[in-house]
Amino acid sequence: MEVAETIESVRRIVKNARNEGRKIGLVPTMGALHIGHISLIEAAVKDCDFVIVSIFVNPTQFGPGEDFEKYPRPLDADLKICKKAGVDVVFAPSPEQMYPAENITWVNVEKLTEPLCGKSRPGHFRGVTTVCTKLFNIVTPDTAYFGQKDAQQAIVIKRMVVDLNMPLEIVICPTVREPNGLAVSSRNQYLTARQKKDAANIYKSLQTCRGMIDAGTTEAHQIIAEMRKILQQIPSGQIEYVSIVDAETLESVDKIAGKILAAVAVKVGPARLIDNILVDTGK
Repeated sequence: MEVAETIESVRRIVKNARNEGRKIGLVPTMGALHIGHISLIEAAVKDCDFVIVSIFVNPTQFGPGEDFEKYPRPLDADLKICKKAGVDVVFAPSPEQMYPAENITWVNVEKLTEPLCGKSRPGHFRGVTTVCTKLFNIVTPDTAYFGQKDAQQAIVIKRMVVDLNMPLEIVICPTVREPNGLAVSSRNQYLTARQKKDAANIYKSLQTCRGMIDAGTTEAHQIIAEMRKILQQIPSGQIEYVSIVDAETLESVDKIAGKILAAVAVKVGPARLIDNILVDTGK
């Protein structure tokens, strides 16, 4: 496994792989790799001939007062995970490599970035879409892999790729969960054992949503009210949002029909946790 720290070096490596006729897969990450990331890497290794994992804590997607400075950066441990998982190259650039001067060119995806996390994290998705565009331009993958846990991000990236005619496929892999249902996240390490246990109510609220829809409930506000009751049982929890939206447009729905995304964001202790489920009513 090679480690590339510069754009020039990773481009040279990818060019050689492509000249050999290999299919290139990219797994973009911010490091602090866990079993969720490993599931993305495994999907890439299965589908592609040559897999690149990028490890870059992207400063432009963090807002003022967020956890950019304390975000975990265990690079040595991440490299071991990548090597064991069969990664060919880790691209681990510095902020100076990715942003050598003041960045004045941005990629904005409108509408899809405004609801849900976009309300409380202005500028976040602009940072995500810009850095993903940069990574796609640098690595030129055939396929890139993202997790369903970050549902809004996945939807935004897929739309960006379509709208800008980017020559790659975006694959969304299922959310990986801890035994109690908590979605695996790098930020889970901020939680105490008690907070982790309490945070299981996040997935419980989503399961309740699915159960109510399966039972025939069609009023979104009724489902949201029951979800909130469950989330309010988290002692150190602060609910940011509980939303049921159209799975493509991310617009709020009043009546449950078609494909919907139920999404929540809750601050538990020092960690902001998000989770979601997709439900296809078939109607």
